[in-house]
Amino acid sequence: MNKNALNKILFSAVIVLYWFSLYTYVPILAPFAESIGASHKVVGLILGSYGFTQVLLRLPLGILSDALGRRKIFVISGLLFSLSSSLGMWYYSSPLMLLIFRGLAGVAATTWVCYTVLFSRFFAEQDSVKAIGYINALNFLGQLTALLAGGTIAQYFGQRATFIIGACAGAVGFLLGLAVTDNREISEQRITVKELLNVVKEKTLLSVSILAILVQFIIFSNTFGFTPAFAEKIGANDFQLGLLSAAFLLPGIITSALSSTVFERFLGERNCISSGFLALAVYSFATPFCTSMGGLMFTQAIGGLGWGLTFPRLMGLSIKTVEDNKRATAMGFFQGSYGLGIFIGPVLVGLISDSWGLKMGYLFAASLGVIGIICSRMMSEESSQTFREANSKNN
Repeated sequence: MNKNALNKILFSAVIVLYWFSLYTYVPILAPFAESIGASHKVVGLILGSYGFTQVLLRLPLGILSDALGRRKIFVISGLLFSLSSSLGMWYYSSPLMLLIFRGLAGVAATTWVCYTVLFSRFFAEQDSVKAIGYINALNFLGQLTALLAGGTIAQYFGQRATFIIGACAGAVGFLLGLAVTDNREISEQRITVKELLNVVKEKTLLSVSILAILVQFIIFSNTFGFTPAFAEKIGANDFQLGLLSAAFLLPGIITSALSSTVFERFLGERNCISSGFLALAVYSFATPFCTSMGGLMFTQAIGGLGWGLTFPRLMGLSIKTVEDNKRATAMGFFQGSYGLGIFIGPVLVGLISDSWGLKMGYLFAASLGVIGIICSRMMSEESSQTFREANSKNN
């Protein structure tokens, strides 16, 4: 086995453990926050703090990573932040401390920009979108196993035990991450401030970033937001909360891995993205009308299908035409942008729910899915032309 193949396998394991450590407790986080006295508004702030720190830090981290030409130091730092976050939420049990340490988990998630760029370096340049599909599948796999394990552990050992499991995964991931090759990129040309600004003003990057904000708003106000608390109110136990999230992620894993091959071949880029937004709109609209766990799991599966169709494509498009030594900057802007959706989604839905009921919050999220369909149809043709021109230059 050559060194590149070994790094792919080792880094794949690190990616799975990274996301496992960040998502083990997600099925119980909203119900747990409510159980210690948090209102919908406060729960929304706790959930949204995860996105808030990403908005602040992802672009600066991408710029710094590109300037240094290093990724590994940020990769292992992310695992340390995740470990610290999980331990903090386990040790303290107040809404304020949950807010702080969930925000620290967002700091850990900020380093995902470096995971993405480093992983893509183990593939040929023309396979960058394919690499993004693979890494998103690993992302979903880590989240899926975490959610299933978290629900099971919470059912038998209590909700707080999920934080300990997340911390253990972070520790193992950190140790494995030390063995990953940094694959440092050395550029003969220094990146100027003007060039960096040109990266973040690139039209396709701006377009896919706006769409990603809408996707994350919907997802993090639903499956990773208030749906576990809603499910608990219709009789779900902790184990079923894990199954609920898994029902969302399993279709996401499949469609993410196949999005740049099978689905794009049959649907085309335009229809792939817009179909995903249609699924997200249906999923958000139907969720608050479910009265059984079976129905709720079905709606979550529809949402997972929509996420898998849209998100890997948007992430891949964000760096497709960007020069290699500026990709972390582009990815940092993209991921920092969609952090707005992770932050605003739960906070706004929490505010709407406290004022007009949780159903109105879901309906608002569904309306954003419709907007996503319209916007994706508007930007798709322009981006397709850009990629055709870029590919013709490369060939």
